[in-house]
Amino acid sequence: MVRGFSRCAAAALFAAAALWTPRGFAADKVSIIMSWTAEAEHGGWYQAKATGLFEKYGLDVTIRPGGPQLNTAQLLAAGAVDFRVGSNSGNSLNFVKSGVPAVTVAAMFQKEPSVLIAHPDVGINSIADMKGVPISVSQQIVDTWWQFLKYKFGFTDSQVRPYTFQIAPFLVDKHLVQQGYVTSEPFAIEQEGHFTPKVFLLADDAGYPSYATTIDTTAAMVEKHADIVQQMVDASIEGWYSYMYGDPKPGNDLIKKDNPDMTDAQIAFSIATMKKYGIVDSGDSLTDGIGVMTDARWKAFFDSAVAVGQYPKDIDYKKAYTLRFVGTAHDRELAKRYHP
Repeated sequence: MVRGFSRCAAAALFAAAALWTPRGFAADKVSIIMSWTAEAEHGGWYQAKATGLFEKYGLDVTIRPGGPQLNTAQLLAAGAVDFRVGSNSGNSLNFVKSGVPAVTVAAMFQKEPSVLIAHPDVGINSIADMKGVPISVSQQIVDTWWQFLKYKFGFTDSQVRPYTFQIAPFLVDKHLVQQGYVTSEPFAIEQEGHFTPKVFLLADDAGYPSYATTIDTTAAMVEKHADIVQQMVDASIEGWYSYMYGDPKPGNDLIKKDNPDMTDAQIAFSIATMKKYGIVDSGDSLTDGIGVMTDARWKAFFDSAVAVGQYPKDIDYKKAYTLRFVGTAHDRELAKRYHP
């Protein structure tokens, strides 16, 4: 049972849902592509698909898994999909920098889930302690939040070691620090290395202000089909509430169907970790609803990126996003139900 959510309240909610009728006579067919292969980090969309929430909001949604060989930004820009799940705020600013008419309409993760991971017995108790230590990061990270860490903590590029998305080098070298996702690599390290690593969440331990797991669409979609965009955002938000605070099994079953390599143990760890760190639901979302964004957070991220030279200070960063579809009365009502 949801925190602070009584059986009577639940019954009333389901009764109201039963009386709800979709917007329009026929469901609008749309597609959304995930940022990676199916996993718990996409759970809200799979839950919305599995439990009929998309249909409740008048949508017939096709979910397409992503993966390492797919450039989802190009697919969105080319019109091959209607929506995509973006990684973080930097992806959205890249659209503006490149002149691509795409926009972020919601941020399902209030916190960027990227972490730095260290061995538990080498005297590393903070990110500041990693100065001068070899750190394994991918080239993509070198171009993004590594620059933020250099600026804030005095890291240097001489610390960089290549990261190939394998944990074996970390397991055999206790003095190596590596990048990861808070919901993924720590679990693999515990399973294969049989110890609990130290995990430092960039959002909490470094003050990294990026949003993550965004819903992106084209500027044309926002202009011509704002009703469909709102339906997608509303359904996604309710899907995430259902996945995080209800029974996630329907969504998990679909995740495993799309990704047979995904295990129940990994999914359970990911959900518990997202709750523990407030990845999906914390800060502004506690009152204004999952998916909410603010001008202040976007400005903070843009200013931090400009400070390290990632973007010119004269680009119009506000073209990267719109707040019109989040923090609505619908979203605040859901937040109130789950956080009375």
